[in-house]
Amino acid sequence: MTNGTGTEAVEPSGEHDDDTGGQAAADKAGQGVVTAFGQSMKTLRVRAGMERDEFGRRLGYSASTVASFEQGRRIPSPSTIEQADKVLGADGLLTLWTDQVERAQYPVFFQGMAALEKKAIELLSYDTLVVKGLLQTEEYMRALLAMRRPPLDQETIEQRVTARLARQDIFDRRPAPFLSFVMDESVLRHRYGGKEVLRGQLEHLLLIGQQRNVEIQVMPTECEDNAGVNGPFTVVTRKDGKKFVYVEAQQTSTLKTDPEQTVMAAARYGIIRSQALSPRESLEFIKGLLGEL
Repeated sequence: MTNGTGTEAVEPSGEHDDDTGGQAAADKAGQGVVTAFGQSMKTLRVRAGMERDEFGRRLGYSASTVASFEQGRRIPSPSTIEQADKVLGADGLLTLWTDQVERAQYPVFFQGMAALEKKAIELLSYDTLVVKGLLQTEEYMRALLAMRRPPLDQETIEQRVTARLARQDIFDRRPAPFLSFVMDESVLRHRYGGKEVLRGQLEHLLLIGQQRNVEIQVMPTECEDNAGVNGPFTVVTRKDGKKFVYVEAQQTSTLKTDPEQTVMAAARYGIIRSQALSPRESLEFIKGLLGEL
């Protein structure tokens, strides 16, 4: 829903999300989709006369994981749904659920942004707290999710890791979108999860930063000018040229659609890029941080 200012209000973000009562209520509909899908999968499995352990082996999962799928406690990937449909000879009855289940793997507050990422021809992101989810290693993700207070249950953590990793398909998309990330130096120095987790994350940034459609830049703490002092934000451009701005704050986030706001945000991002280290300098800077570990 968009208000008169061209701003769509949503709940906390997917990068540093925090469970709240409001979020739980908002996610209820998505959970209903997952539960209904699981019941359908179980019905088709039983009809096929297949036990969970056999079904799991043919999907590459344990019987307990199949039980989690069927009970709506874990969300299968699109490829798993497709394989399950084939194994059970469901003739598309399971794949019909793919889009709904895929949306449900994200908290309701992040579904709009996740959908935009899939259609983006350009994504510009400035971050000041943690490495952008699109750039996170699995170990870094788990470290961040383990820090949530109140604590997340293990199945929720697994679901969010799977969903966040799925978003990283954006790097393999063809035609390749232009992806630009600027992050404060402090983001790269926080040892979330320990030194080895940070080492793996920095090494991953070096690899991603070598892709031709990706630019990673660092905003040094010693920089005297920074147009991003108001905090992190992401600008996404769709194929039709329409821009969106995703902004996060403590327990709230907004998806802005007003043309004036989105154009100004893109211009502000351009200034931030000019103030940060160049992509080449940034990769050298990250190599230096690795050497300090």
